[in-house]
Amino acid sequence: MIAGGGSVVIAGGRLVDPSIGVDALRDVRIRDGIVVEVGEHIALEDGDIAIDASNAFVSPGFIDMHVHLREPGFPEKETIVTGTHAAVRGGFTAVACMPNTEPALDDPAVLRAVVAAAAERAKCRVYPIGAITRGRLGRELCDYHALQAAGAVAFSDDGSTVEDTALLVRAALAAAGEAPFISHCEDEGIKAGGVMNEGVTSRRLGLQGSPAIAEESIVARDCTIAIETRKRWHIAHITTAAGLDLVRAAKLQATHVTCEVTPHHLAFTDELVATLGSAAKVNPPLRTHADAAALRQGVRDGSIDACASDHAPHTDAEKSGDFEHAAVGFTGLEIAAGALAYAIEDLSLRRYVEVLSTAPARILNIPGGSLRVGSPGDAVVFADRPWRVDPQQFASKGRVTPFAGRTLPRRIIATIVGGIVAFCEDL
Repeated sequence: MIAGGGSVVIAGGRLVDPSIGVDALRDVRIRDGIVVEVGEHIALEDGDIAIDASNAFVSPGFIDMHVHLREPGFPEKETIVTGTHAAVRGGFTAVACMPNTEPALDDPAVLRAVVAAAAERAKCRVYPIGAITRGRLGRELCDYHALQAAGAVAFSDDGSTVEDTALLVRAALAAAGEAPFISHCEDEGIKAGGVMNEGVTSRRLGLQGSPAIAEESIVARDCTIAIETRKRWHIAHITTAAGLDLVRAAKLQATHVTCEVTPHHLAFTDELVATLGSAAKVNPPLRTHADAAALRQGVRDGSIDACASDHAPHTDAEKSGDFEHAAVGFTGLEIAAGALAYAIEDLSLRRYVEVLSTAPARILNIPGGSLRVGSPGDAVVFADRPWRVDPQQFASKGRVTPFAGRTLPRRIIATIVGGIVAFCEDL
């Protein structure tokens, strides 16, 4: 990272910051890790680092509320160093890491170790997400107060659904005053070992399909629990039109229900499995054209609150071989911002920044998501400059993405974390 003796001044860019209602040419000065000045023309001082944002956009740093850093337990897939290096290359100044590690993030001591490792080695802010149940096994509740005191900003058994409804209700009541729950919504019984979306393509390929109702039944259940218990609740990586309608209905009764979508579920359908094979294998699976269109509309109209990468790197060996046995998920941090612009070409810049920055900060109740004076000095500079995705250039250890070889319309120019230039393509 690049640190100067003075300030960082981002000059000449179009500042888009929904948190303060600004969409105009503005300079931003960050000093001692804090935004200290926003104005039409900020004069440089001795020792300042200047970032030229001419013909580019400036916004609060992006926050990815759904990543897998694989540490502890799986350093061959990713580490805090490689994962956060990938994050800043993708414009993210903060990430929230899921607890499906080894051991799981179900113990305060494990969380404190992650927080300490991130403080020492990470290139951006790292916020751990604690488990809902011990070992993510769905049997025994965690100590939510202790986990939050150790640094947890949310709770999830992501990668697995808490199948026991009675236990989940008890968990929601036990964690009533704590950070939000994040649901992974797949009923394993209905899914019945499905490896892709159930439909015309799965039948043509002879692969076991997972029906949409496997996801929607859990979305309905968890929204109901959220309403009844008044627990703050977030639905992760929603993929179906009917599931989104369930969230919309829940939002009419409970403003504390939110949801996210991934760029790959916005951009692609299950037909991609026929051409890319395991590079298109993900949970929940890629769905239909109608589902993807409904999700894109949900981002435009605000029904979907946030966009997250679900960055889930694996080794090349794990993603190779036959589709049924290949690992689930793929890398995403370095392409997420460009992929969102690829998936929804007409998305307004205001909504673009909201779903990548403002909303994740609000949902997780963490610093960032704003360049208001006095806010953390976390910013991103990006531009509408097409670029081709080459996974061999990734900082992440994961090299597999369904966006490989595609041209994305928007790219990251610079990422500033706490007033330090963590990434700049010109430096």
